[in-house]
Amino acid sequence: MNGPDGPACVDADVNNTQAAMERLGVEDGAQPGVKINKRLGRGAVQTGLTHECGVFGAISTGEWPTQVDIPQVICLGLVALQHRGQESAGIVTSEGKNARSFNSHKGMGLINNIFNDEAMKKLKGNLGIGHTRYSTSAASEEVNCQPFVVHTAHGALAVAHNGELVNCSSLRKMVLGRGVGLSTHSDSELITQALCLNPPEGETNGPDWPARINHLMRLAPLSYSLVIMLKDKIYAVRDPYGNRPLCLGKILPMGSSYVYKQSSSQHGTVLMNGCAKNGVDDRPEGWVVSSESCGFLSIGARYVREVLPGEIVEMSRHGIRTVDVVERPADKQQAFCIFEYVYFARADSIFEGQMVYSARMQCGRMLARESAVDADIVSSVPESGTAAAHGYARQSGIPFMEVLCKNRYVGRTFIQPSTRLRQLGVAKKFGALSENVRGKRIVLIDDSIVRGNTIGPIIKLLRDAGAAEVHIRIASPPLKYPCYMGINIPTREELIANKLNPLKLAEHVGADSLEYLSVEGLVSAVHYNMKSTPSDGLGGHCTACLTGEYPGGVPDDDW
Repeated sequence: MNGPDGPACVDADVNNTQAAMERLGVEDGAQPGVKINKRLGRGAVQTGLTHECGVFGAISTGEWPTQVDIPQVICLGLVALQHRGQESAGIVTSEGKNARSFNSHKGMGLINNIFNDEAMKKLKGNLGIGHTRYSTSAASEEVNCQPFVVHTAHGALAVAHNGELVNCSSLRKMVLGRGVGLSTHSDSELITQALCLNPPEGETNGPDWPARINHLMRLAPLSYSLVIMLKDKIYAVRDPYGNRPLCLGKILPMGSSYVYKQSSSQHGTVLMNGCAKNGVDDRPEGWVVSSESCGFLSIGARYVREVLPGEIVEMSRHGIRTVDVVERPADKQQAFCIFEYVYFARADSIFEGQMVYSARMQCGRMLARESAVDADIVSSVPESGTAAAHGYARQSGIPFMEVLCKNRYVGRTFIQPSTRLRQLGVAKKFGALSENVRGKRIVLIDDSIVRGNTIGPIIKLLRDAGAAEVHIRIASPPLKYPCYMGINIPTREELIANKLNPLKLAEHVGADSLEYLSVEGLVSAVHYNMKSTPSDGLGGHCTACLTGEYPGGVPDDDW
């Protein structure tokens, strides 16, 4: 679709940035017990353990038009991120010539159903961004599909966002107060419109987009990873706390191997076009940015590195470079969401220099040390419990054996928004391998328990298949607090860990015993193979949903 795609926007001035920042700031001293009415009036409120989106961007290098099928690269990249959201998706592309219009296609449902051959033919471009979404902060409606596109005095601007603004209500009031209209309750539209505000130091010779992004990041410190597209550039942005994941990759010619070079500039690290190990010219055909690295190999891309907390990376036909870094307060550590390791990320993704699978396996090892039990076999609730189960089995010396057969055509039960769909999903999702189960004492590993609705039917399934004992071990600590940074854990009342201790919960779900991994055990497991440590200012993790300790304090009083 050419032409407007979203509300009109004009550039505006923000005259008193300091006052705005004070007004929008999050109080560090606020306590987790404060009553907060989050998302009231901002669209449908869904419940459950859900991540609301994944973002992806790609740009070709060299001469345009490119020989790289950028729209197809983005589509395949989004397919690899489908586990992060299954309600809607969108792609916006630019041919790099016309600043006034982009090519766009968005819709409800799964990516393969939205982007058919006809839709893909319309998405011509040398660069583009994409998004796959599960709704938390706004209703599951097509109007909230991303990427958002606005048309400014300087041309079109597209934004895709993963995360949730902790000070959304205050920022929304400020943007509306500048005379800018908002047509949805989405944080992402709000970010898009806020980027159209002039930075306080003013501009000469047209818009200074890095300065505008910097201004937004100082107004809204948490929580987001963004891909922002202009006519011929993409900006990859990660919040100063590094709460949401974002990484960079390079598209290489088929059959290539590479090393990449780093050099310093006044803006920080610049990633140059690489050279082949065998001396043959091996410059990348393009660059990609993604919430996770799991889809890179399938599109012919190689993982390069993560976008650093607070970093603004500019991607152009000439390569990528760091143009700015927005620092967090000196007394604050990085706060990467630890539940990316536990549940949300795909096992083959890389975070903080380690593969998610290895961190999950180490969680299983720690769980075996903390909560040993006599049993005949160790097994898992597939898929995200499997790595931890292997770790538990290796540490305990009890053999691993599959006991559940998964129907792979049923979606993840926590990603489905309604209670009825979740319950149907549990009933249809698993079958028991009775020959492996009969007469056995089973240690069954799962990654997490939210409401406790799904583990009970699984235990019953195993008992009906002849299990002698079923001991549940959870490879994460009990969930006790809501998340305000992009994970939908809306109320403490719905979390089973706030109602029942492990002994009572085991009785409630029909298990012989039930134990969780400790918070200390989880943090230790995640740090075990990390390439950086908290002493570096990196490697800190957000454990707010487990401990109630929020990296920026509790959000503003309109939540």
